[in-house]
Amino acid sequence: MAIELKVPSVGESITEVEIGEWLKHEGDAVEKDENVVALESEKATVELPAPVAGILTKITKRKGDKAQIGETIAEIDPAGKPQPAAKPAPTAEPKPAPAQAKQRVMPAAQRLMAENQVSPEHVEASGPGGRVLKEDVLRHIEKGKGELPSRTSAPQNVQHPASNEETQGGREEEVVRMTSLRRTVSRRLVEAQHSMAMLTTFNEIDMSTVMALRKEHQEAFTKKHGVKLGFMSFFVRATIEALKATPQLNASIRGDDIVYHNYFDIGVAIGSGKGLVVPSIRNAERMSFAEVEKQIGDYAHRAQENKLKPDELQPGTFTITNGGIYGSLLSTPIVNPPQSGILGMHTIQERPIAVQGQVVIRPMMYIALSYDHRLVDGREAVTFLKHVKDSIESPARILLEL
Repeated sequence: MAIELKVPSVGESITEVEIGEWLKHEGDAVEKDENVVALESEKATVELPAPVAGILTKITKRKGDKAQIGETIAEIDPAGKPQPAAKPAPTAEPKPAPAQAKQRVMPAAQRLMAENQVSPEHVEASGPGGRVLKEDVLRHIEKGKGELPSRTSAPQNVQHPASNEETQGGREEEVVRMTSLRRTVSRRLVEAQHSMAMLTTFNEIDMSTVMALRKEHQEAFTKKHGVKLGFMSFFVRATIEALKATPQLNASIRGDDIVYHNYFDIGVAIGSGKGLVVPSIRNAERMSFAEVEKQIGDYAHRAQENKLKPDELQPGTFTITNGGIYGSLLSTPIVNPPQSGILGMHTIQERPIAVQGQVVIRPMMYIALSYDHRLVDGREAVTFLKHVKDSIESPARILLEL
């Protein structure tokens, strides 16, 4: 008797998901708890494991289809036997090239090879993991290793000069559907721009003391806790202390009411394969530096594998985003509703500054606070940034809770 594979609950208030990549195809053998398909919701991508071992006999929902919570999307036969020949993947993607078993050929490269009659085994791959990219095919064609097909039938003794588009592979476009998560992020960011009076204020921080402190204690910290001491734990702690001094930034608007949160769930913006995600560090005020570093490291690792849980992506009370890891010198981050503020960190850059009447070179970082002016006045915004600045430039303040 076939076992139905149903869409599980993936988070509070989520009623439907979008079918992502099928990791198994019809006729494939599956083991119990082996992931079969990726499900994309507006908050996260989760992989659905097989409830039993057997054969995936039927797939009723294809990639891109919508499915309700509790709806059957496939069937598994516990007593089934594997099919003698593998069936094509149940997606609308191009049929894999012959060499794809050995090297992965990206869709745009597949199309270009088909148009120009180029065999995958003749193309030198330069992409990560041995992937063949469109640029690799273009490079192969330009070197004259592949032959361009004629667009129309013509006598062999008549030559037609190739157009610039043909010799360079044409002006192709690749259309990729936005994931449910990316669509939700886009909608929420636009809503934030339209629904709140958002302003941004700036300050800068001399990172010398924190950098020296990390260098002095890094080896002992790593040996004791099994994780490196980064800047984020300092900024999380400094942010919490600043929020205590300016509670409006740890509050939200609910109708005509202001909700002040007496706890600190700090969201940390992380780039993932599916786009920007913001998992929250729950009750961050109770956590040590090492616990914060471990939590952020775990989130970052699982974000790359699209394994964050929906409850971990529930909105926090305040967000920190670090564009500095990508080299950003200055930016104006967008508040993540229903929060009233977001702190933007940026790259550390050596710059000349005046210290006690002398010009010195120091590692400096610009910080930015975007805030909802309906709830937060300029005074509170400036006070918050000044508190963060003082805490980072004099870490003893946050270590001693001064």
